[in-house]
Amino acid sequence: MEEDIIANDKNENFEDSIEELEKIVDKLEHGQITLEESITTFERGMKLAYRCNQQLVESEQKIEQLVEENGRLRQEPFNPIE
Repeated sequence: MEEDIIANDKNENFEDSIEELEKIVDKLEHGQITLEESITTFERGMKLAYRCNQQLVESEQKIEQLVEENGRLRQEPFNPIE
């Protein structure tokens, strides 16, 4: 299932996905759609949320930071937990 989500949303960029998620939340909050439409919309939102999370994880893994040590700069993987 996760692979299907990634494959289906591969052409969507992060910003477009977030924009669509915002519209989905607004639509669901106002509750002016049928139950069936709500379920379909919710499923789409979950797929988008999963894809956005995957994109964030992948981006975080690519980020490196420069660290100064003994007057020299070196690169190391970004670790936001520190």
